[in-house]
Parts: sequence; structure tokens; C-alpha cells
Amino acid sequence: MSNEATAQFNIHDAKTNLSRIIDRVERGEEIVISRAGTPVAKVVPLHRKVNRIGRGSLRGRLVLAEDWDSTEVNEQIASDFGVSS
Repeated sequence: MSNEATAQFNIHDAKTNLSRIIDRVERGEEIVISRAGTPVAKVVPLHRKVNRIGRGSLRGRLVLAEDWDSTEVNEQIASDFGVSS
């Protein structure tokens, strides 16, 4: 974050400009939302822990046991959750 002052919007302006605020936050800015001049919330960028690029992003990394979908395993899971199968 730079040394610039954090942008601040009142609630009405924030509702009107939500898409623009989100665009700014996606670029790394933090935005403060105020009610009657008093800051009440801050919109900050979320930093993903895992950057998945779409379906199949775990291909080759996830190993399933041969019996992962067997009747026995499903019955054990149901039992663990207190559900009869």
C-alpha cells in the first residue's frame, strides 16, 4: 500500500459506485465506507491462499484410494455422520 490517503465513500456513494469500488480494491486499494462522516467499514483485497486456474487444477496432485467410492466406505461415512444408508 502506498503512502496515499485511503479513499473514503459515504454509504450512498458506495452503493452508487460499488462496481468502481470493487475494481479499485481488485487493483490493491483499500476503501473506507463512512456513515455521517464516521468510518464504519473497510473494503480490502482478498489474497487467495491457492490460485486455482479452473477445473482440473488438482489433476496429478490428488490421489484417491482404490475403494474411495465403495459400499463399505460409504457406509462408514454414513455411520460417522449418524446417518443410516
